[in-house]
Amino acid sequence: MRLFLAFASLRRHRARTILAVLGVAIAAAMLLDMVMLSTGMRESFRELLLSRGFQMRLTPRGTLPFDTEASIADASRITDSLRARPEIDLVSPVLGASAHVLRGDSSITTFALGVDPASQGDYQLIEGHDASDASSIVANDDFLRATNAKIGDTLRIASGYDPQLRSHSGERALVVAGRARFLYLASKQLAIAVPLRTLQQMTGAARNDRVSLFMVRLRDVNKIAEVKNWMRTALPTIDVISTADAMARVDERLSYFRQLSAILGAVSLIVGFLLVTTLVTVSVNERVGEIVVMRAIGVSRAHVVQQIVLEGTAMSVAGAVLGTGLGLVTARYLDAILSRFPGLPAAIDFFLFQPRAAWTAIGLLTACGVLAGLYPAWRAASLPLASTLREEAVA
Repeated sequence: MRLFLAFASLRRHRARTILAVLGVAIAAAMLLDMVMLSTGMRESFRELLLSRGFQMRLTPRGTLPFDTEASIADASRITDSLRARPEIDLVSPVLGASAHVLRGDSSITTFALGVDPASQGDYQLIEGHDASDASSIVANDDFLRATNAKIGDTLRIASGYDPQLRSHSGERALVVAGRARFLYLASKQLAIAVPLRTLQQMTGAARNDRVSLFMVRLRDVNKIAEVKNWMRTALPTIDVISTADAMARVDERLSYFRQLSAILGAVSLIVGFLLVTTLVTVSVNERVGEIVVMRAIGVSRAHVVQQIVLEGTAMSVAGAVLGTGLGLVTARYLDAILSRFPGLPAAIDFFLFQPRAAWTAIGLLTACGVLAGLYPAWRAASLPLASTLREEAVA
């Protein structure tokens, strides 16, 4: 009965109700987007780090992977010592460098990864076969488009360029063996993967057996703390970064997005609350006579309060449901804009949809709808019957 009366009251002023629902929907869309933004990029980055099962990264002290040109010497010795640990399942040494595809008098610069194809975790092979031969490479689609190359083509690739002598160094003839999707690179970034030893020889890193980082996968995730402590003792010149450590560093760099999402999310909640409160209050003021008559014929205060609270809740729930769809549409558009931020992996999503985020937004707005109806409901239920009836009769 109360629900029926609440809907009847809302239908009485359809235009106002529709506008109110649309206003709440816009607030709900913003709230959902801000909830997704506050957690989406973090969870997306975490899923990316664990996508190939590697829980730890070993980098030169004081740097993140590829932040600088710093490297780690004696890679083979470190790899052997890591593989000797029974807790460690897989070790993937990686060397990063710039490379130049020579085309007559010009060249195309690309990013090159030196990897061990048997243990690599940097790309997923899509077509062809892996770069298991010393003179083979795998490349991403952007590289193949830029160079007009295809699987089976031979390319002249150099690792360095001397601007004074105007000559390239470390030149090799390498065959495109396969096409791959690189997991950690930015959108539109040209990339190739080369056998580790080949890239070391091309860049001169073979002299000290240098790599940029190691990726480590454990057999038991519960051993991360134990293995990390051993690594820090056995390898004092290397930073050991677990997934949790990486997430902490990412949180520091993304604090701006969290603050922005918290502020805008709070604003959207306040706007939705004030909108519903205002409209329910206006509705109650228009129906003072009706409410007093109901009280005079024996309708309880609880009944009046519940009916008015249901009106505010109904508007908030309808707006929240409509806003969820609107928020998902706007999130996709905003994600396409923010994903162009330079240096971010293409696989990162700023607005990662999670059912929990949608339920959080709907729940918060529903709570706002309940709270928004409490004041006008209390005011309506507290009206003095005799004086109000006299005022209404005179009016």
